Amino acid sequence: MLFRGMDRAQLDAAYNNSAAVENYAAIKLEWSRRSARVRDSRRGHLDLVYGSAPRQRLDLFLADDRGAATLAFIHGGYWQRNDKSEYSYIAEGPLAHGFNVAVVEYTLAPDARMDQIVGEVGLALGWLAAHLAEYGADPGLIYVSGHSAGGHLTAMTIGLGVVRGGLAVSGLYDLAPIRLSYLNAKLGLDASEARRNSPIAHLLAQAAPLVIAYGTSELPELCRQSVAYASAWIDHGLPSRLLPIEGADYFTVLESLAAPDGVLTNALAEMIGND
Repeated sequence: MLFRGMDRAQLDAAYNNSAAVENYAAIKLEWSRRSARVRDSRRGHLDLVYGSAPRQRLDLFLADDRGAATLAFIHGGYWQRNDKSEYSYIAEGPLAHGFNVAVVEYTLAPDARMDQIVGEVGLALGWLAAHLAEYGADPGLIYVSGHSAGGHLTAMTIGLGVVRGGLAVSGLYDLAPIRLSYLNAKLGLDASEARRNSPIAHLLAQAAPLVIAYGTSELPELCRQSVAYASAWIDHGLPSRLLPIEGADYFTVLESLAAPDGVLTNALAEMIGND
């Protein structure tokens, strides 16, 4: 057995979200359609360059009020798929509450190792802190969120000084099973790199508040990762809460952030309001 009593086939299935959600292709197609509408209709600055690599770019969608807080959203895809253009629709929820949204892209595996990917997201957040004032936003009010791999990258950057709070959605917080599964074909993680980039193995002495969310209809391993990480934060005395999204699967869970009245959108508004 490779991990928690699972052999390789069982472990692969435990992290294969696409196979677990029958209509995932239709869901992703609708994401792309909605995202195109957001880019056409919202006041945004597309393909802002935060570094020298081709995918070190972000899209910034601005709220109407000057000085608003900004949510930096990091897309998922197990660090090896997708790009920011598919996730513009996420901006709909936060924009309705008067928050700016920056959708961050990063170099994918195998072109980048995990250490580099984590570093790129930190670079993007630093760029926002340095440049948001140029767009009328408050550079001191940056919050970070992400889904799946983006949830992992949220957890890896929550301790940065520029971050005021975070929403980690359906994240991967222990990379040990990732290294042992089919996902490692492109990631190429070794044991030390997996541990070095596992948030649950490196709890901070102090950090900004973090909401750890997941859909209750996700694969059991994904649910376990979120529950275990939230428990570790709480036991360590860090400001966190676990937020299960009832009935949501790995894909539909994002509606709770994209919808103006979504559970995660409201959690973001509460976090910013309490800051």
